[in-house]
Amino acid sequence: MSTDTHFDVIIIGGSYAGLSAAMALGRSLRHILIIDSGQPCNQQTPHSHNFITQDGETPSAIAQKAKDQVLSYPGVMLLHDKVQQAERQADHFSVVTASNVPYTADKLLFATGIRDQLLPIDGFAECWGISVLHCPYCHGYEVSGQTLGVLANGDMGFEFAKLIHHWSPKLTLFTNGPSTLTEQQFQKLQAAHIEIIEKPIHSLQHTEGRLEKISFNDGSTHDISALFARVPFEQHSLIPQELGCELTESGHINVDELAHTTVEGVYAAGDNTSFMRAVSAAVAAGTKAGASINKDLIEERFGVTTLV
Repeated sequence: MSTDTHFDVIIIGGSYAGLSAAMALGRSLRHILIIDSGQPCNQQTPHSHNFITQDGETPSAIAQKAKDQVLSYPGVMLLHDKVQQAERQADHFSVVTASNVPYTADKLLFATGIRDQLLPIDGFAECWGISVLHCPYCHGYEVSGQTLGVLANGDMGFEFAKLIHHWSPKLTLFTNGPSTLTEQQFQKLQAAHIEIIEKPIHSLQHTEGRLEKISFNDGSTHDISALFARVPFEQHSLIPQELGCELTESGHINVDELAHTTVEGVYAAGDNTSFMRAVSAAVAAGTKAGASINKDLIEERFGVTTLV
């Protein structure tokens, strides 16, 4: 690690979006520091899909190959640490890590992702990312035609069940308590031969994260191969909000098409800004953010804009 403490850009978060942005900036001859705590949201997922050239590869293998390639650019450095604090100081930003080491940069990019708030059902956390799934585009093909379930209720349950039904006709909607579907929604799901079970769920029976049965409070069970679920989330890092970055109604960091947050000089990209949670989407967002930051640095160099 270099002894330099000032960088053109500090990227907070070293997963797919952060690494992609670092590559764009490294190739732009920028001096970059990536600070990563090593807690990706997909660390339990066995395989990544729907990303051309890497379909079926493990998330860790994709990340490692990306790091090897990104760090081949001399201007890019990677620090395994956690940012504890960031603040604006006149014409730059200062960052302090858990190791109590200060760094400064002209720009900050948050590629910190989100943290899933897993449901308090026994077995849910152990199966998350393995057989309890959030995205059919990432994992639906691998379980297509099997006995599937959707864990949701109301409008979300209706829309999610419609979506997953395309991957398997053997589908059950679990509302985990009394249904809040409208009568019309209920009838449409029944017409599509989607079973609706309103029993409260007690636990998920599994072997090493592979679902086998859903157990209900009344002692009954239901055989199942995979369960699709949408869970609440929170920002993995609260620092953007502490800097004044606005969030959207959905809880994502509010950014424009070029990754600008509502705070000048602060950018965000990846899962923390979008409901499109896929490796390919994060990589694309990172590339766009890197190019956007480099363009802004160029404009400032020529006096077109100033950091205020």
